[in-house]
Amino acid sequence: MTDAPSANSSSASSIPADDPGRALTVADPDGANVPHVSVAGGTYTVLVSGAQTAGRYCLVDMLVPAGGGPPPHRHDFEEMFTLLEGELEFTFRGKSHTVSAGSTVNVPANAPHAFKNVSGRTARMLCMCTPAGQDEFFLAVGFPVEGRTSPPPKPTPEEMAEKGKLIAALLPKYRTEMVKM
Repeated sequence: MTDAPSANSSSASSIPADDPGRALTVADPDGANVPHVSVAGGTYTVLVSGAQTAGRYCLVDMLVPAGGGPPPHRHDFEEMFTLLEGELEFTFRGKSHTVSAGSTVNVPANAPHAFKNVSGRTARMLCMCTPAGQDEFFLAVGFPVEGRTSPPPKPTPEEMAEKGKLIAALLPKYRTEMVKM
């Protein structure tokens, strides 16, 4: 006989009970049930949204064209990138680091950073943000595209100006600011 509580005992565990309202998420980056948006000339596919993780994190599949990447910025959430294909130059607090396929980069909350695709071909990476929210930002400011490998749209200068205004308006809501490095 043992004094150990049974696996079904809820009083002996500090772990909350299972929430049957939450479902298993299986995401195919080329599947019909995932949204694709063009952001900064790349295509971002939301594989796992904050809504699916109770806000704990989001996971985004990013295709970044040669020379592409966001301007310097910072935000108050953790961001982790796993580079699957290509080569990127990450600038972190003003210092550059070249990262090749297979590497993972974690950017601490609040740190200024940017990345640029220096491989001469499309780079692919997974980006996890914790807590979630960046997925909502990308969906709000991106241009919808048909699929992960669809060509990005060619917005007019007027459409770009409108997106610029929208981005500026939404940055505080999504705890992000543009910076100089």
